[in-house]
Amino acid sequence: MTMLRLSLAAALLLAAPAFAQEAAKPESKAEAPPPAPNRSVTKHKGVFGGVPISYTATAGETFLKDKDGKPIAAIYATSYVKDGPADPKRPVTFLYNGGPGSGSVWLHMGAFGPKRVKIPDAKDDGAPPYPIIDNPESLLDVTDIVFIDPVGTGWSYPLGKTEGKVFWGVTQDAKSVADFIRLWLNENGRWNAPKFIGGESYGTTRSAALINQLEGQYNDVAVNGVILISTILDFGAEAETEGNEMQYVVTLPSMAAVAHYHKALPQQPAALEPFLDAAREFARGPYITALLKGNALSAEERASVRKQLAGYTGLSEDYLERANLRVSPDRFYKELLRTRGTTVGRLDARYVGIDYDNAGEGPDNDPSFYGIDGSYTAAINSYARGDLGYKTERSYVTIGGVGEWDWKLGGRRDGTTYVNVAPYLSRALRENSGLKVFVGQGYYDFATPFFGAEQSLTRPGFPAGRVEFHYYQAGHMMYVHDADLAKLSADIRGFINRQK
Repeated sequence: MTMLRLSLAAALLLAAPAFAQEAAKPESKAEAPPPAPNRSVTKHKGVFGGVPISYTATAGETFLKDKDGKPIAAIYATSYVKDGPADPKRPVTFLYNGGPGSGSVWLHMGAFGPKRVKIPDAKDDGAPPYPIIDNPESLLDVTDIVFIDPVGTGWSYPLGKTEGKVFWGVTQDAKSVADFIRLWLNENGRWNAPKFIGGESYGTTRSAALINQLEGQYNDVAVNGVILISTILDFGAEAETEGNEMQYVVTLPSMAAVAHYHKALPQQPAALEPFLDAAREFARGPYITALLKGNALSAEERASVRKQLAGYTGLSEDYLERANLRVSPDRFYKELLRTRGTTVGRLDARYVGIDYDNAGEGPDNDPSFYGIDGSYTAAINSYARGDLGYKTERSYVTIGGVGEWDWKLGGRRDGTTYVNVAPYLSRALRENSGLKVFVGQGYYDFATPFFGAEQSLTRPGFPAGRVEFHYYQAGHMMYVHDADLAKLSADIRGFINRQK
């Protein structure tokens, strides 16, 4: 690993977020000191992975401070720590969701917390009350878990005169989460424990930026494993901008999966996986070749590619010709089942919706998002304010609580420059021989297509055998499907056990 010629104390001082200097500008008049962090500590028992576990839940705030010790933000997190004698080999896993601007409620109340909300699979969640049930698939049998809400999400917020925008950017966000993790390790005495970080959707982007802060910039927190669920690392490959042919290539296998699921193919294959293997080969071979030829594509080759494309997407050759062989996801959601009068979802294309009318190019809304949002918000508020005893007058921000995001790494994502954080992860793998990466992808996810994740994580610079892929018969939040929740839990449990 790269070594910096700094003492640990100096490194930690430099590791203070860049926003600290901005937050510490001289004030014209004294501010009232903030109250102590708001926390609740409760004791619980449960059975997870078939193992009875007694554990302590700590729900509440940790203050981030500037270099002068002034609190600048309250990070809300829920920590679940196994009771009993200290075990130096007991892992700790830090989890968060994406957005950017989403609280950790989805992974917390949907997948890995000791309780979860039970909702119907691939259907609207309806109105409350929603069942909040024991979650035997929680990972507490193999790891302590800390669910983190970054500033502007959940119950996390800036303090004093510090503005939220100070934390809202790829690098700024990663620095603040890294700062929280260091504080948590200090408070809980877990610096030598096996450590895992993991996120969903933009949370995978955060994971790559975060490991750059933990291992790349300051080299003070080594990580055993990175858990990527519904991965997006290279925004350029999936950018829906004119002239970017890769956007059509990385979504084609997802279109094939969805057309197969809805039995919308002209010739329906019996098995999904071999069909997707063929779709991958078509995408990276004849299809991208045809797109790159542009106007130089011969009529004969165009006809051949168009016919094959219809066979993989379920769309008519006439429609594909009018679309110039290039179908955006938004058009696909509307067109695939147009004759049935329904649209398919973006986050999970197993969900179907009914639009105001059957005309137009894109759907009115995403049925796979409005089908689940009410239940998760109700669940986190009911559970945290009830079982966990957390008292606050603040509203829990499920998603949408942050403002304009700063996408700068070396350039700004402004329509011409797009973020790619995959190199952060490949460097971490090269410089930490004990690090491995878990990748979980749903076949029916258009927000973060599985082929896009494969393309990002198999580029030069990624050591062979250090990234493992797992696939699920659902979408972006594969854990809404009970069978996939069990599989995801078992897969990650195995990954942690192999790495600790």
